Amino acid sequence: MGRSRWPVRGLWILTGALTLPAAVTGLLVPGIYRGVVAAELLPGAVSQDLMSAAAGITLPVLAFAARRGQAKAQIAALGILGYLFYAYGIYSIERTYNGFYLLYLAVFALSFWGMVYTALELRADGPRRARLPRGIRVLSAAGALLQPLIFYPLWVAMLLPLMRTGEQIDSLYSVFILDLCFIMPAFLILAVGTFRRRWPGLVLMPALYLLGFTLIFSLALGELFKPQFGVPVSALSLWSSVLLSALFLVLGGLHLWKLELDSSGVVTQRRGIHRPDTADAGAVQGPEG
Repeated sequence: MGRSRWPVRGLWILTGALTLPAAVTGLLVPGIYRGVVAAELLPGAVSQDLMSAAAGITLPVLAFAARRGQAKAQIAALGILGYLFYAYGIYSIERTYNGFYLLYLAVFALSFWGMVYTALELRADGPRRARLPRGIRVLSAAGALLQPLIFYPLWVAMLLPLMRTGEQIDSLYSVFILDLCFIMPAFLILAVGTFRRRWPGLVLMPALYLLGFTLIFSLALGELFKPQFGVPVSALSLWSSVLLSALFLVLGGLHLWKLELDSSGVVTQRRGIHRPDTADAGAVQGPEG
């Protein structure tokens, strides 16, 4: 409890500071993507840079504004770092070899390690117990479980023809890697943890919803940027992205709002009753959770 909070906050500040020049340049000079990003994907690159610029500003603000013990600020930072890990993972894996490529790699790496150390700090110095009302807990877990149930079959169905023919696609193969190896497993693990009232599920799920919101809302913005690049807008893609990002925002916001956290090891309950929907960060729970 006596450790300085600044090593982890320093990672947030550094990640945000390196994100801003890359993202703002992409917004102001989208020509940096010509030749390294397919023409039809340029609107998505610009919209992603808009979200990344917002993330790059928010991380340092959280670093300076959040005090030790403010677990919900740490949860928000986790979600933002997760977004940057995904966004700059795309640029890194897709070989976006422009003048900012080394910066993309740096943000990709720093956001990953920032997530690791923020999660460790949250576990070590954060609230010892967490509680979520049953209805919100089941709703949040069900919404999270829906993602792997939809996207695992969808992405695998798109990969099987490529595996049969050996065709190597030129764009967006990074999405298969990041979703199948990182994002969908995270949704699955935290959904099960939330259903079973496990501390990581109850505490970390809002961060995953924030990650999902920023990613999908970026896709919606990309549709709005398409006319500037002479690309037709897809109404289906626009509204599906808007609705899915709204779902993430509502579920994550409800979960975080109703989440009760307590560092003393005792969650405040009406009439002093310790309810079974409380999860202890240090306790080893039996099979009944």
